[in-house]
Amino acid sequence: MSTFTLNREQMIEAIELLEEQSRRQSRRKLQTYFPEEGPLRREAYPKHCEFFDAGSTYRERLMLAANRVGKTEGVGGYELTLHLTGQYPPWWKGRRFNGPIRAWAAGDTGKTVREILQYKLLGPVGAWGTGLLPGDSLSRIVRGTGGVADTVEIVYVKHVSGAGSTLIFKSYDQRREAFQGTEQDVIWLDEEPPQDIYTECLLRTMTNNGILMLTFTPLLGMSEVVLSFLPGGSLEHSGDTGKFVVMATWDDAPHLDADAKKELWRSIPPYQRDAR
Repeated sequence: MSTFTLNREQMIEAIELLEEQSRRQSRRKLQTYFPEEGPLRREAYPKHCEFFDAGSTYRERLMLAANRVGKTEGVGGYELTLHLTGQYPPWWKGRRFNGPIRAWAAGDTGKTVREILQYKLLGPVGAWGTGLLPGDSLSRIVRGTGGVADTVEIVYVKHVSGAGSTLIFKSYDQRREAFQGTEQDVIWLDEEPPQDIYTECLLRTMTNNGILMLTFTPLLGMSEVVLSFLPGGSLEHSGDTGKFVVMATWDDAPHLDADAKKELWRSIPPYQRDAR
């Protein structure tokens, strides 16, 4: 009887240890990105790394990419998280901030910001800390007060320096006036912004040598914002703008196999296929 009890206690302890290990691992998602080896190793994502590296030279960067290549989570969200926490990997050659930062992350609407940016960075509601921002780095989360349920307005993030970074979520439907105000070190615009909001964000990063990152699929065609990166609609003269742009297709995403690409192609309306 005592042996059975001991084995049962050991089993319970082992289960609890596994659960705690799983919980901790889920709150350190950031560390799983761009490994040295394996099918998703860093060298298999040259376009992503090209975008990162360009941050050391360019203040404005655009990843113009197809859907599902990882431009939101694996590019914009990943880099923003590094700047907020200061947890740069040893291989990082891009822009570095020596201390905590002030940042904005913005998208189309309050609802899409909640469902995409907030989810990617924080994890689902009720499990915050399981997104890109490590759970141990979350100092305080301030809920949004608008008409969209379960939104977050401000995230206070612990930086490796011991101080704290600040992230504010915004959406384009708040209009240009919501993007006026203070200097920001990093602004990430996921999905193409209206020209006036893009200009306002650029102004917010100019006086303090901040950076502006854009990640989107060009569904609006050769808009003002796109043409500011691609004069004449071509990559040929993009270097003349003082801005950086990289294009990525499904072939630049090793996590998409041939079957996934075929399924995506069939699901996209023919008139959107060139853009997406």
